[in-house]
Amino acid sequence: MAPTRGVRFERPADEGRPTVEELRGDNVYTLFARKNWLGTKAPPRINSDALRKGLWEALEADSFSNPLVLKVPAIDVISSYLWPGFSEDSSNFHVLLIALLVNVKRRENLPIWDILSTKPTEFFPLFRRILSLNLDHSWPPNIQNELLSFVSCCFQSLDNLFVRKECVPLVSISIWHNLADKESRDRRIEQDSQMKKAWRASNKRYDVADETAKAKMRFDRSWLYSMMLDFISRLYKAPITAELLTDLESQIPTRRYVNTLLHDLNILPAIKLSPLFNEDENDLFRDLHQLLRHFAYFPVDVNSQQYEEGTYDAHCRSLAHLQRTALKNFKEKLTVLALSNYGSIDQRVELEGYLENLTDQELMRFCGLLGFRTTYPNTTEIVTDREFFLEVLISTYERKRSFQEVAKDLNICPTEETLFEPTLLRNEIYNGTRPLAIPKLNLQYLTVGDFLWRCFILHRCESFYEIRRDIEDTINRVEPQVAGPRGETRFQGFSKMALPIPKPTILEILPPKVGMERPSAVRAEVELDVSRLKENVRREWESLRPKDVVFLLAVEASDNGRMQTNDGPTASESHRRGVKCLRSAEVVHLLDEGGRQIKDFSGARQNGYGGPKGSRLRRLQLNLDADMFKVDKDKAANGKPDVYETINLIVRRQGRENNFKPVLESIQSLTRSDVPIPSWLQDVFLGFGDPGAAHYTRQPNRIKALDYRDTFLNWEHLVQSLPGKVIDPSEDVLSSFGPPYVLETSSQKSQAPAAPPSKKRRRDEAENEKSQQGTIKASTYKTPNTGPYPADAPKLNRIPFTPAQVEAITSGTQPGLSIIVGPPGTGKTDVATQIINNIYHNFPEQRTLLIAHSNQALNQLFQKIMALDIDERHLLRLGHGEEGLDSEANYSKHGRVESFLENRGRLLSEVDRLAANFAAPGAHGSSCETAGYFNSVYVQPSWSRFLDQYRNADIGVEEIIDAFPFHDYFSNAPQPLFPPGASKDDVREIAAGCRHHVDKIFSELEDIRPFEILRNSRDRANYLLIKEARIIAMTTTHAAMRRQEIADLGFHYDNVIMEEAAQVTEIETFIPLALQKPRDHELPLQRVVLCGDHLQNSPIVQNLAFRQYANLEQSLFLRLIRLGVPTINLDMQGRARPSIAELYRWRYKQLGNLPVVEKDPEYTLANAGFRYDYQFIQVQDYKGVGESEPTPHFVQNLGEAEYAVAIYQYMRLLGYPASKISILTTYAGQRALVKDVLGHRCARNRLFGLPKIVTTVDKYQGEQNDYVIVSLTRTSRVGYLRDIRRLTVALSRARLGLYILGRREVFESCFELKESFDRLFARPDKLQITTGEMFPSTRSLEDQVDATEMEGVEHLGKYVFEMTQAKIAAFKAATGGKQEDLAQDEQIEEEDVDGEEPANLAADAAMDDVASE
Repeated sequence: MAPTRGVRFERPADEGRPTVEELRGDNVYTLFARKNWLGTKAPPRINSDALRKGLWEALEADSFSNPLVLKVPAIDVISSYLWPGFSEDSSNFHVLLIALLVNVKRRENLPIWDILSTKPTEFFPLFRRILSLNLDHSWPPNIQNELLSFVSCCFQSLDNLFVRKECVPLVSISIWHNLADKESRDRRIEQDSQMKKAWRASNKRYDVADETAKAKMRFDRSWLYSMMLDFISRLYKAPITAELLTDLESQIPTRRYVNTLLHDLNILPAIKLSPLFNEDENDLFRDLHQLLRHFAYFPVDVNSQQYEEGTYDAHCRSLAHLQRTALKNFKEKLTVLALSNYGSIDQRVELEGYLENLTDQELMRFCGLLGFRTTYPNTTEIVTDREFFLEVLISTYERKRSFQEVAKDLNICPTEETLFEPTLLRNEIYNGTRPLAIPKLNLQYLTVGDFLWRCFILHRCESFYEIRRDIEDTINRVEPQVAGPRGETRFQGFSKMALPIPKPTILEILPPKVGMERPSAVRAEVELDVSRLKENVRREWESLRPKDVVFLLAVEASDNGRMQTNDGPTASESHRRGVKCLRSAEVVHLLDEGGRQIKDFSGARQNGYGGPKGSRLRRLQLNLDADMFKVDKDKAANGKPDVYETINLIVRRQGRENNFKPVLESIQSLTRSDVPIPSWLQDVFLGFGDPGAAHYTRQPNRIKALDYRDTFLNWEHLVQSLPGKVIDPSEDVLSSFGPPYVLETSSQKSQAPAAPPSKKRRRDEAENEKSQQGTIKASTYKTPNTGPYPADAPKLNRIPFTPAQVEAITSGTQPGLSIIVGPPGTGKTDVATQIINNIYHNFPEQRTLLIAHSNQALNQLFQKIMALDIDERHLLRLGHGEEGLDSEANYSKHGRVESFLENRGRLLSEVDRLAANFAAPGAHGSSCETAGYFNSVYVQPSWSRFLDQYRNADIGVEEIIDAFPFHDYFSNAPQPLFPPGASKDDVREIAAGCRHHVDKIFSELEDIRPFEILRNSRDRANYLLIKEARIIAMTTTHAAMRRQEIADLGFHYDNVIMEEAAQVTEIETFIPLALQKPRDHELPLQRVVLCGDHLQNSPIVQNLAFRQYANLEQSLFLRLIRLGVPTINLDMQGRARPSIAELYRWRYKQLGNLPVVEKDPEYTLANAGFRYDYQFIQVQDYKGVGESEPTPHFVQNLGEAEYAVAIYQYMRLLGYPASKISILTTYAGQRALVKDVLGHRCARNRLFGLPKIVTTVDKYQGEQNDYVIVSLTRTSRVGYLRDIRRLTVALSRARLGLYILGRREVFESCFELKESFDRLFARPDKLQITTGEMFPSTRSLEDQVDATEMEGVEHLGKYVFEMTQAKIAAFKAATGGKQEDLAQDEQIEEEDVDGEEPANLAADAAMDDVASE
């Protein structure tokens, strides 16, 4: 059911964007484009007057409104016209248009610097022109704002060399020439050797420069100073300037000198006293001031391990300076101030009282003595009166709350006030034209604590946004209305996520803990009437688990029977939606009518038990939010209404969306603790210094010799895998030899630099390392015999790794940071698996944490690990996705415990067999303890006696074999145990293998012994985690939810390997690094390996403001690449046909094909029934309709859905296996529609069945199938596919066949997608099918063949129908008419959810597309 009232959705991502009709129409922009550059390859010649009249005046006439401006970049004006035609002589309008359109592209999250980098030398005049225009007050305010936005955009893109080259001089130490107190400046410079060196170098450059260069330097050093003065004088561009200053203050490279200038000009006091700041409607400006203040006073020179102590010490030193200055110069008037304790003078009111005795002149003099600026240029409009100087002093010396205190006081459980806070609601209507008062995730961070604080603020806002959206949608569905004579609120509608309830009953209130005021726990109970719910909905309610969060609401309908949506400005936002109260609660347990606990009804249908017949009520026991409970009861004690008396609705959320509380608790805990990260990683993580400092070649603990075991298949493979290296066999070998190989590097001795090298030195070192060939010494060893049974044989790698893959494996096995970039099909999962294998065998004492974003990716990686030579008792899979593993073994905590206990019985039976071998009396196999005694008394002495006889030179081979003490035990091994003619050494080797087999039995029993002693299942599981498991796998979500619990157990690990790292937000990457407690003030990590592809999908963030403005979708993987951290780029794909790989190959610098995809028959043969292996298929309106949107963001296209299913049916009729076909859509609405059509046409028809999967493109990253059908869905505008990363995912999922359904006119007009669609459009856009072929095909891909062209979905549907009838007739003829009709078209039973139509059954997933949009 579509929301129709009472709900405010986020601004649709497509709102205002030009449609295909608009772009192809005759509006002023398309006409200008056709006239000047469309359809021509000649370099553009720009006429300034024509540009002004053709573009500028059209935009100016509508005040540069967003919908109009969006049409201009859509016609590719920057890359094809404005930038190629730009020069130093270009007009101001030319420059302004470039700045304006760069801002638009940035707001749309589209690439821009790749375009400008085509003429990097021209960026200098462009940037200088923009800086100069910014100081020209003749331009209107909106133009000034756009110019500043461009500058701000540049300072957020310092990873681009040509941008950084122009930005850095504006914030260099030369800006200190503008400081008021020269003596203070000189003293500060003299105290810091690095600063002193930079100051001298700056002055020297100026002294030796010519007049032109000097003029540029004077402009550079004065621009920011002039801009700041202009900012506090001209308030119309205050928000944009505040954003720029905040950006400069929030990054170390730009903050270093800017912070001093900002405090010198007293910017913060000036803002606070400005009329704009104190106007009621300027909440945004006040919030921006607060954010700027936070970063301006953020301490960056304090040791992170003693943050609170160091901050307080610095604060006390500044107060001591204040007191000394007061006592020395104003002893009579400020003696009380000088003698007061710090706790009184750092309070605003007290400090203001101490300064009352000073006259205006004395106050100004006092400021001057303390080093504050007291005079400003005459051009400024700052009023330097008593109020101003008081604010300067008080704002400087008052105690400021630390970011940890701020984080501590923020409640992570929403209420009606925090959920509908105006500051958060402001973010919902973000359109990119104005700044927001939220922190951004940048390239660099000030400290680890700063990073954690930003992440906590943003993730809390994002979580509250999602909760608010769900609450609003639910309230709209239940339709609260006034009923009854007393005006009671009743719910006329229905939502499966909510139930009306009577007021909750408070069961118990536990007393506060020591030092706390709130109750330690408040338990309540609510009654749920589930009698009228459908079975599937009731099961969902009964599946609520402990710790799940639900929301208790007091909803009040307005008198007119509708929710209030148009109240006056005095009504709170929550009240306008009818929400009078909202409280969070955690589930304790669910009880039935008889008071019995309901643990799990999820399997009721399978078991034939749907719950007690006639059962109506469930009692849900909850833990209320204790903090809010105390606040509410205090208000009630003061005469306010008791909110718990008015609660009438309970709302739940889907389980996968409802983990916000433990995740936020983990981030909040980390923020408050400011956990240290490894010293070798910290600077790189924060974005400081040398980006390559964490590379393994720079680590002092680099491993010189490593056993690569089965990484290399043979000597030839070894040599090919290390191109440019000299492979030197060990001294005892004269020629090549087989694996395993131990490689020893001898090229250079790695060492950490004693001091940070200069930029030039870093560049030289990097070049030297790159050019140095190096020598590798290779040696081998005889692989020990592991036992006589086939199961004892080690599992070996069979993959011939490429040189790039070997480089990645080498880097990942060594200590340090490894960034592995894996384009589609390049085997990054195999690389990660081999890294784990090498670490496991080379460092048996180390433990590895394996992380992935999704259960699916984690299970794929874990299954490959299980196929390696790794003992399964050392594997552990945490979380709820373990059931997806294709294995009979259970790798969860409790499953591993059960496995240990099962193995115990098996191994003890082997001990009994060994006892029988020795005819040893007694119950030796009764327990692990008795088995250990048996081993020490019988087994080990027997081995010792056997070895003594072996060493006797007088004894022959037959006698040694006869002396072997375990003939009876190994009688069930492949015989003969000792082959005839075996040498003495062969016998020794076989015996050693037998000993290895026996010793392993007792070793495993020794590991199992603690599980005999520990009786509690929880203790056993925890022991397994912290002691036994060496490879522990979990998702990022599980790590975030269980972080504190895992750390408190004393969990320790040495290595972190993360798959899908480019799909994981920064904080989700950070938390797995901090699942253990620090040792010696540092996390004891040795390796961090990040595998991913930043050119595919990024993390999913629902809210547009947080995604684009705050950059919350930034992954640590991408940020490190932007910072220049060395990467290993896998460069050979083995997934897709070369022709299909061409569709996305242009996205990667070097992406070749493995021989298998060029030579294997599977890849060289054509797809049966299709002329082409890939094709874009034009789909026109079906029954007069293209795309539709039954609910917001729930986009569907019936024509493409029918076409996709028709292609699937056609393939099935030709014999294609259903398991080899996947159908992908770009919207959740289209996925639901395709499933609907499949359900009606294929599900009950044995000729067709269902494809392997129908899902969205986003959900299918990391997956592949032989044949993929993609529905692009949109027919009016491109939508979120304009993000080329998503298109890359869609194009790279198919191995052998890719068939894309879409509207040609939509996608050929999109510049960002041009490279891929030009290749697609080179082939006919009508489906070309061939007749007379069945799967599998025998036709070569290169063969020319006649094809039949399908005119549209109706044509293909008719063709498929005729094929189906012919197939049925053939079946009937073959069975003599006895075969039942295979084409029976039975209707699938559909469960009507919330009264929706079948085509919209997945409307619950509609909001999945908000992130995509």
